[in-house]
Amino acid sequence: MINIVEGGVTAPKGYTASGVACGLKNNGNKDLAVVCSEDIAVAAGVFTKNVVKGHSLQLTMEHIKSGYAKAVIINSGNANACLGEQGIKDANEMAELAAHLLNCKKENILIGSTGVIGIPLNLPKVRGGIRSGISSLSSEGGHDAAEAIMTTDLVSKEIAVDIEIQGERVRIGGMAKGSGMIHPNMATMISIITTDANISRGLLDKALKEVVSRTFNRVSVDGDTSVCDMVIVLANGAAENEGIVKEDAEYASFKSALDFVCTNLSRMIAKDGEGATKLIEVIAEGALNEEDAYKVVSSIAKSPLVKTAIFGEDANWGRIITAAGYSGADFDPNLVDIYIGDLMVCRNGAGLKFDEDAAKEILKKDEVKIKINLKRGIASDRIWTCDFSYDYVKINGSYRS
Repeated sequence: MINIVEGGVTAPKGYTASGVACGLKNNGNKDLAVVCSEDIAVAAGVFTKNVVKGHSLQLTMEHIKSGYAKAVIINSGNANACLGEQGIKDANEMAELAAHLLNCKKENILIGSTGVIGIPLNLPKVRGGIRSGISSLSSEGGHDAAEAIMTTDLVSKEIAVDIEIQGERVRIGGMAKGSGMIHPNMATMISIITTDANISRGLLDKALKEVVSRTFNRVSVDGDTSVCDMVIVLANGAAENEGIVKEDAEYASFKSALDFVCTNLSRMIAKDGEGATKLIEVIAEGALNEEDAYKVVSSIAKSPLVKTAIFGEDANWGRIITAAGYSGADFDPNLVDIYIGDLMVCRNGAGLKFDEDAAKEILKKDEVKIKINLKRGIASDRIWTCDFSYDYVKINGSYRS
């Protein structure tokens, strides 16, 4: 049984965290987070597939090859990306300072940066933030850390769960940021996950990659994939379970709990999409294969016309079948059924006479489900997205100001 508990990334044993304001954000909000394990933890990560990668991200990708980490430092308000040698130097200085203050190897520090691309970091402010963040580390600091990684997010995103593994209580905690520039291609946001489970690095890495493919990689806000995206998981073994070293029932329990954490964080990201008023779940059933199912849900989820129709509470299902049609998936349009909520609006590719008032009531809700059945096979997929409102344009038309 999976029990939700308080604490976010500091809910598992042996973790402290903090979130401080070092002046990178003009509004004075928290902008630097530290998450630290008391002991060196096993570490795994998944990173953006955008060929353009931020300098902080590149450093973390190199450091995580060792399979171990002690702390993760994340600044918001600046992406530290596309800055040449200066960006590389700044990323290294962040890691070196944190390693010195935490008395560990530089390679045991992972860093992330999120915000505007192409503007140099104010390193004196970042140094001050790292010193302040590390000096204020606390077992109660999970929420502050979750706030400090926010950019255009309106709400912080965190969750923690408690499960039993090998006779011991094990916890998994997570936090994430993400509101815009989000579309599947790993990782589409920044998320830090902590656990006190004793698990091998190989199985931790396997579980993370498999879970991410069905959770964080099934979120789309606007069809853009950022250059700073990553999901990092740390496992410090403080729960003192015997050890998850093979793909048995205990591993399955751990993976299920990890999936629960990542699913919840993914839904929070989609629901908090820039300017969003509704969380939309798009489901494709009856596809010939998994690739076609993914193509269909991805195409529908990133269609501006679908997203604006949902915002306007207009059951314009023609936009849904159109988006499926240009997705590249192999299907017969004359077989397609479409549902908005539990209301069928299209059968065998033809429109039905449906109750427009009933459809509007469904679309008024803050969570809307769209289902399309291709009736070609048994493969299925789903993705979470959000509507496009007037505010999306306002937010992104003046992002740098």
